[in-house]
Amino acid sequence: MTIISLLLLTSLLPHLTFTAHVNVGIVNGTEAKPHSRPYMVSLQRSHRHICGGFLISDRFVMTAAHCRKKVRIGVESYHKHPDYNIHTFQNDIMLLRLEKEVEQNEIVKMISIPTQEGDIKPDSVCSVAGWGKLSLKGKKSKRLMEADVKIMNNTERENRWKKNYSASQMMCVYGHGGSCSGDSGGPLVCGDTAVGVTSFGGRNACNSRERPEVYTKISAYLPWIHSIIANVK
Repeated sequence: MTIISLLLLTSLLPHLTFTAHVNVGIVNGTEAKPHSRPYMVSLQRSHRHICGGFLISDRFVMTAAHCRKKVRIGVESYHKHPDYNIHTFQNDIMLLRLEKEVEQNEIVKMISIPTQEGDIKPDSVCSVAGWGKLSLKGKKSKRLMEADVKIMNNTERENRWKKNYSASQMMCVYGHGGSCSGDSGGPLVCGDTAVGVTSFGGRNACNSRERPEVYTKISAYLPWIHSIIANVK
């Protein structure tokens, strides 16, 4: 894993008003092996972890839009999705352009993102990772933790989140372990591809089947992602 220290100049957005919380650590997980996730990034303020992120090229980090407004130190510019909605968390995705290219090696590597739009088959085994809380009221982890999760089918996702869920732009997971407070912006990884960005979950429980964690579906934003990477110099 690699940690890129990013100073966030403004505070995170307040909690969601529809019984959900943003900034969703890993519960019931295990410690990741050293350098097993070389694409992981920690966004930090005053040397304290705020959100996760992941390296998708030698110059860009992907994270959640709600993870900040202005970022400094190591980041040249931030590119929040223009249609991001702070109330519903629609389009909760952001790209950070680093001040200089990252030299990739055995311990620092980018991760692939989807090449075309599409859904992941329900019950597919994927994984999440982060430095967030180990329980809802617990402390954030000082070590990178990880957990396997399974993709939830769209019908159950929509039943759980009702009108706050968009099947075309979001995805949910379930499992013994999962995300909690502090993991926002980190990747949902299926195989060797980052398919989702950790976005939000239930206010009263981490890793809850009743209020499963929601991830921004990366494949739904490929034209926007490629446009930013190609045109931002």
